[in-house]
Amino acid sequence: MRQFSAQYIITNAGPPLKRGIVKVAGDGTIAGIEDTGGCPDEKEGIEFHNGIIIPGFVNCHCHLELSHMKDVIPPRTGLARFLKLFKDAREDDPAIIEASADRADASMYSDGIVLCGDICNTAGTFEVKRRSRIKYLSFLEVFGIEPSKALRRMTEIKKLAVQAEDAGLDWHIVHHAVYSISLSLFSLLREETLNNRVSSLHFMETRAEKILLKDHSGPLMDSYRESELITGRPETAGSHTEAVMKHVTSSGNLILVHNTFAEREVVREVNRRGRVFWCLCPKANMYIEGNMPPLGMLMEEGCTIVTGTDSYASNDTLSILGEIKLLQDHFPSVPLSDLISFATINGARALGEEELFGSIEEGKKPGLLLLKNADLQAMRLLPETNVTRLI
Repeated sequence: MRQFSAQYIITNAGPPLKRGIVKVAGDGTIAGIEDTGGCPDEKEGIEFHNGIIIPGFVNCHCHLELSHMKDVIPPRTGLARFLKLFKDAREDDPAIIEASADRADASMYSDGIVLCGDICNTAGTFEVKRRSRIKYLSFLEVFGIEPSKALRRMTEIKKLAVQAEDAGLDWHIVHHAVYSISLSLFSLLREETLNNRVSSLHFMETRAEKILLKDHSGPLMDSYRESELITGRPETAGSHTEAVMKHVTSSGNLILVHNTFAEREVVREVNRRGRVFWCLCPKANMYIEGNMPPLGMLMEEGCTIVTGTDSYASNDTLSILGEIKLLQDHFPSVPLSDLISFATINGARALGEEELFGSIEEGKKPGLLLLKNADLQAMRLLPETNVTRLI
């Protein structure tokens, strides 16, 4: 049994505890939490730290299989150009993909991530995730704007699902994005995902999405034509709202990713679905489009916010601490307790893993992290704030 204390403990199960004590069993299970009222008794064996203890981080959106693409695509290209450069540069060597994913997984673990929702287009990272110390939920992602290829896309993803099952992974088949799915593919996917516990969807990441859905024009359509991903007239959902409310499964949780250009009316309509989680990956948004998601508006609309890192193709780190630091820089009025919730308990709920992760409560195994070099008076992160794993 180990006992940890710090200047503050953010449990996500109540107000922050000043110099409280967390008791942890040998297998990482929380065995007890003591509120000392800020005045702990002198006891042997208590490990006291000058910082803030929090639960382990949850990364709700990552592409581990793109870890070999760091620094390959230049920043601020815009999404349409990014997708074209990505398609041209994507590496197929399995050994390179697995080795890069291994290093990325180790880095995420070191940076305090305990739970991750990971996008998969191939089986290249399955072995990495099988042996990882991070708990993964694998999202087997389908895309295809060409209607004639819808059945082929479903056949391919079902084969990948068999591989995920054989690897012993938790997985769900999910959509890529509203702008990249034909109506024919939406129909096949709705049937296949009827019982999803969790679904994921890239959402309103660029202004060009709305243009494409409105009249099949703009930079995204130009990119499709240039890459010969579509030959005839596309068939798409008429809007982002229509896609979520009519074409995406209504079962389980739905994680909408990026939301860089989310509009208030769309947010209000989509939230009517229930069990919607709005995932922000601000460093990737700045890397690709040079824009931040509208966090203030999303909070005003009562959205449940979670955080992700995206991939090394669009980020220089896979650090959740880095993501919430950037959110604090752009939205300084958001309290640290909210930022920690985005990065921990909200993410655990989004991935359906709140029974073990996301909060420091007896019986859970959330991991314990120490935030060091924060402003403990103002309860704010500083540029020099860093994270250390305690368990």
